[in-house]
Amino acid sequence: MRISTGQFYESSAANYQKNFANVVKSSEEASSLVRVNTAADDPVGASRLLQLGQQASMLDQYETNATTIKGTLGTAESVMTSITNVLQRARELAVGAGNAGYTDADRQATASELGQIEEQLLSLMNSKDENGKYIFAGSKGDTVPFSRNDDGTYSYNGDQVTLDLAIGDTMKMATNVTGWEAFQQAVNTSRSQVSMTAPAVDDGRVTLSNGQVSSSVTYNSKFRSGEPYNVSFVSGTQLKITDSAGNDVTAEASQGGTFDPTNKAGQTVSFRGVDLNLNINLQTGDVPGTVLPGHTFTLAAKPDSFTATRSPGNPSSAQVTGSSISDPAAYHASFPTGSAVMKFTSATAFDLYAAPLTADSKPVSSGTVVAGVATASGVSFNLTGTPAADDQFSVAVNTHETQNILDTVSQLKSVLNTPTNGDPIATQKLQAGLASGQANLASGTDQLSSAISSVGGRGASLVTQSDTNQSLVLANAQTQSSIRDSDPAEVMTRLTLQQTMLQASQLAFSKIAQLGLFNKI
Repeated sequence: MRISTGQFYESSAANYQKNFANVVKSSEEASSLVRVNTAADDPVGASRLLQLGQQASMLDQYETNATTIKGTLGTAESVMTSITNVLQRARELAVGAGNAGYTDADRQATASELGQIEEQLLSLMNSKDENGKYIFAGSKGDTVPFSRNDDGTYSYNGDQVTLDLAIGDTMKMATNVTGWEAFQQAVNTSRSQVSMTAPAVDDGRVTLSNGQVSSSVTYNSKFRSGEPYNVSFVSGTQLKITDSAGNDVTAEASQGGTFDPTNKAGQTVSFRGVDLNLNINLQTGDVPGTVLPGHTFTLAAKPDSFTATRSPGNPSSAQVTGSSISDPAAYHASFPTGSAVMKFTSATAFDLYAAPLTADSKPVSSGTVVAGVATASGVSFNLTGTPAADDQFSVAVNTHETQNILDTVSQLKSVLNTPTNGDPIATQKLQAGLASGQANLASGTDQLSSAISSVGGRGASLVTQSDTNQSLVLANAQTQSSIRDSDPAEVMTRLTLQQTMLQASQLAFSKIAQLGLFNKI
């Protein structure tokens, strides 16, 4: 077969260029030890590297999120630990104030220190993080979580939303602790109340405390279904308790309702999850069986209370100054649970909505204003000033099931500021108030401890997940290296072979080129 000179030169040049390109590519690979630079180098490997790169980026983000969570949870735990220490001091003061040797002045001095503790708690519960966001406000980081109302009670202005960050492919974790969870949900042990109904003028011989809830399960399942109860003395040693339907339920009381009028230790009555302290104050010459019958009390749960807050953008300056349940049946049937919004359509009419109010919200009821009183769903609100159309008021409902620890400290302070002047009845009320305060401080501390434990549990889970992520990072890096990186020995062997082939092609070209006719002339 004949090969023209042109064909020879073209074929030789093509082979030389191919071998030269292979040498250059292998030299670069030997220098960088990177096998896959473009998809053309290894289409399947390049695709796998892209997937692994995306996973590596996610793992880096998970690590960043974990660092953020560690910081925010550490700050929250530090503040909550400080609050726990402050509450411990409050409990010590409450216990000490029950000392029989304390005078009214001593208790007022203790109340003064409790006032300082109250301010300290408010400051701690409104703490900010390093970014200037409120720690315990939920997702409303720019809103002060706790504020003092005009009546001295406290309101939570944040929400119950946790800010979650992903720390794994299938795992998210809350970065924050809401004030609702840590401070608002402490069980209120003092949510029942007692009122004397006879005699018309209290003779001071009998006092019955408002009671302490000893079992929330029994209280909710039995006590609430039969209230209000009538507690009456039928003899000098026997109580009778009847429920709202008139049924005699005395058998459910401790010792069947019997008591010892001469022994203080025998004057505690437990009934349907509520412990009541009975105090008999007999006067000289009194015969228990003669003077105690005829004393009657009403026992029931504390009625729900309401805190109404005026919206800043209201057209009028009208305010809600008080509220009460005027129709229990209507209230339980239709009033929104938790919180509501009053929106006025005129000076004398308004609609009541379940909070939060949105563009799609429908009113649960409508109300009217008569003589400065706005009534809807069985609740009456006292107004000052004349409302205008588009006025809005946020209404928080307190069912007394739980109690903010700030309210507990405030109530305890009020108890200690009330002088007894040596009066036995006032002293008994003081002791009941101290017992209530101590129980609710313990409940608040337990709730706070639960929140701290939750933070600790999240921290432990975070460490475990971080270890898992680190293992995935190492595995990812190793897999990427096995696909992308070159074997140095294999690269050098291939480069040597390609260089040899390049030299051979050069020599072959020069030898064959000398066989041309022009070299024979």
